[in-house]
Amino acid sequence: MPDGKDLLFTDNEWTFERIATAAEHIGEIAERELKLDTYPNQLEVITAEQMLDAYASTGLPMYYPHWSFGKQRAIETGQYRRGEMGLAYELVINSNPCISYLMEENTMVMQTLVIAHAAYGHNAFFKNNMFFQQWTDAEGILDYLEFAKSYISQCEEQYGIDVVSDVIDAAHALNRNGVDRAHRPQKLSARDEEQRRRDRAAFLDEHLSEIWRTLPAVANQKAPVAEERFPADPQENLIYFIEKNAPNLETWKREILRIIRKIAQYLYPQGQTKIMNEGFACFVHYHIMHRLHEAGRLSDGALLEFYASHTAVTFQPDFDSPRYSGINPYSLGFAIFQDIKRICLAPTEEDRRWFAFAGDPDWLKQVHFAMREFRDESFVLQYLSPKVMRDLHLFALANDPREDAFEVTAVHDDSGYQYLRTALARQIAESARSPDIEVVAVNRWGDRHLHLKKMDDYPVDQAEAKRTLDYIARLWGYDVHLDAGGVVMISRAKAS
Repeated sequence: MPDGKDLLFTDNEWTFERIATAAEHIGEIAERELKLDTYPNQLEVITAEQMLDAYASTGLPMYYPHWSFGKQRAIETGQYRRGEMGLAYELVINSNPCISYLMEENTMVMQTLVIAHAAYGHNAFFKNNMFFQQWTDAEGILDYLEFAKSYISQCEEQYGIDVVSDVIDAAHALNRNGVDRAHRPQKLSARDEEQRRRDRAAFLDEHLSEIWRTLPAVANQKAPVAEERFPADPQENLIYFIEKNAPNLETWKREILRIIRKIAQYLYPQGQTKIMNEGFACFVHYHIMHRLHEAGRLSDGALLEFYASHTAVTFQPDFDSPRYSGINPYSLGFAIFQDIKRICLAPTEEDRRWFAFAGDPDWLKQVHFAMREFRDESFVLQYLSPKVMRDLHLFALANDPREDAFEVTAVHDDSGYQYLRTALARQIAESARSPDIEVVAVNRWGDRHLHLKKMDDYPVDQAEAKRTLDYIARLWGYDVHLDAGGVVMISRAKAS
């Protein structure tokens, strides 16, 4: 038991000096023992009101203005004040430096936990996971957000808040279909972006768009016999296609589409790595808090408070519990990372059959490899073990709408484990995937309508699809057709 001489704190009130001291000791363990490579840390203490502001802007430290953020803020403020929801103890930004927000209401134990979790767990994940390395730019995001906020504010002053809001409404409706999944995005830089914006505006002034270059010289002129299909291949990035090809979209509207597309691209990896990111951060804070206690830096009481919070975060209710709301990503991610360590240090015969790395004494190497090289779907396929499936009481159900009851299709046996792992990975992938709707053709020589096609088999909410098509038609300027499994929906463009 710690004798009290080396404790980081003896009462639970935080001070900036205590936070700085705790951060220093946490950093030593993170770097020396866990070998974590992180961005420089910036810790900021914020109030509950400021945390609600951050919630409304998806956690970004600055954002462009829009009514939807205010609406979200009002809803969550009401829920918080009525006791219907709590607030996160922390919020962390994938930037360089990495910004971690600590709640003013936290105890000193919670501030210590938050620094370990966010400033080192999430920070290391942001910097080292290959998906984040390929698809985000921590160096330029803060600079770019400042540019985006300034540009949209200028548009509001020049064109009016309502007009700008309509464009943002439409872009938000297409947000999940505005991500480039096949090409690495350009680096974000406000300094370069302003010059690029001017270059793009000059280009559009001098050159007609691809659509307008086909404007018939004579009414009802027919398309050339050798006319190529446009686009030549289906395009999945709807925002990008509209931004580049909408016939009569004003330049400033194209720039707003580009801004929202760029920010959606930046946020994309977070939805693909929720289980891993939170699981790794929990793994890091669990190790660090125990090492602080073993070194006499945390009291037994502080460790018990940590256990209460950690258990609440990583708790997985059973399927028949009133508290069940699906798989808890914190629980699943933490369990798998802990299990990788166990498989290295104390493997069973079952582990040796399932994992080639079982018995590797360098457990830290295996944990780092798992953290770096995967996203949620592949992480589960690679590392979900029979032990974790048993511990979390996982089983699979088939839901046939023609039947009156569910069918249990996989339980805890050898074939069941394989099926469970595959089924859970598929479920994770599907939940993170946007509807697969692609641009397949533009009727350049007729009414110029945009032809979209739904490429997957998932059901469509007809009302939601119609509202989204109306947004697309506003941007495109002409009719939009959606082929959804043989059912064609049409949104008519309103005359200017």
